[in-house]
Amino acid sequence: MTIHSHAKTTTVEPLNGVLRYADIGDVHLESGEVLPEATLAYETWGALNKDASNAILILHALTGDTHISRGNVSDSADAATRAYAEAPGWWEGIVGPGSVIDTDRYFVVSPNILGGCYGSTGPATPAPASVDAKRKPWGSRFPRLTIRDTVRAESLLADQLGIGSFKYVIGASLGGTRSLEWAACFPERVRGCAVIASAPSATADVLAWGHIQNLAIRQDPDFNGGDYYEGKAPETGLGLARRVAHTTYRSAAELDFRFGRESQPEEDPFAPGPGPRGRYQVESYLDHHGHKITQRFDANSYLTINEAMMSHDVARGRGSLKDALAETRCHWLIAYVDSDRLFTPSDSLILADAVPQPVEPYVIHSPSGHDGFLIETQQVEKILRLALGDQEDQESFQKEQQTTEDVKTPPKVFSFSS
Repeated sequence: MTIHSHAKTTTVEPLNGVLRYADIGDVHLESGEVLPEATLAYETWGALNKDASNAILILHALTGDTHISRGNVSDSADAATRAYAEAPGWWEGIVGPGSVIDTDRYFVVSPNILGGCYGSTGPATPAPASVDAKRKPWGSRFPRLTIRDTVRAESLLADQLGIGSFKYVIGASLGGTRSLEWAACFPERVRGCAVIASAPSATADVLAWGHIQNLAIRQDPDFNGGDYYEGKAPETGLGLARRVAHTTYRSAAELDFRFGRESQPEEDPFAPGPGPRGRYQVESYLDHHGHKITQRFDANSYLTINEAMMSHDVARGRGSLKDALAETRCHWLIAYVDSDRLFTPSDSLILADAVPQPVEPYVIHSPSGHDGFLIETQQVEKILRLALGDQEDQESFQKEQQTTEDVKTPPKVFSFSS
């Protein structure tokens, strides 16, 4: 797996797509615990304008990272930094100069979630000396997090960057649970909120799949209760968890169309024993993704983030869903993938009806299932372009209304349609 260095800086250099770190101090958690001396890793693109009004926050999915788009560095940058910055990102084409999220116009911030393993404080991070004089990794001692905890940590990063409010907070999948909580926790700091391929809460179905993934990791003999950093990592369990998760990220129709019942080349599922049988192509496909995750992700971080997602319920402790969102004052973008079987279309329809001014959600048409938000970039680009344009029209209209004392008509209301 790749765990980035924890060298830290508190200055914002004019670099794009470069991993940097912010010391956000102690994070007070919902559980009543305090996570001391926490760090958030993040990347930025573009420049913050004088009144700090052009910031956009983009939040990654479960095993995602901060690198959403290619960046650039100064001539004096070392080779490793240059290679990292110039590598393509996971939302390439959506963010960048001249793109729908135009980094010549907007200041884009992409943090690694608290509990992650791409630079932010997580289970693999050495515990501070105040907790462990030997500075061993947190491991099993790392506190349980909720989505609200991760959003609180991100708000501390925004404070350090001098951002009072975001023009838009954008998240898909797990990122969508965070963008939704941003709007509920900090309504005064979110002027636009995009919830893509996500839901107002983790349903029983999501909890069930999450439970199976967690068990796969915890029942790996190498897990050692979460304290495996001085020995072998629980790669078998982590790989199995990813196989389960990846199945939910794709649609049944797509898997059948791509693989059917075909066997992997040079393997025969019906070959006589003894020995392992040959695999079907779909099995090889899942094995590939199961192996890949073990090379780039920490099993404890997977558990921490997965259980944070399972905790997600924006209405928890706030009454009904409408009650939970009643204080939000943002422009809403809600979109779903029509073949998504993880966060289903009905999840988005329920959310769209519950915001203060109900909206019609956008539909991302894709045969690929949940991962359609990553695959159908042209559709996502069109949706974001329309939404950002609508928001700017609305903000301009509202400013005009504020300067006109004798306005008799009610404010203009914008809604989305597919």
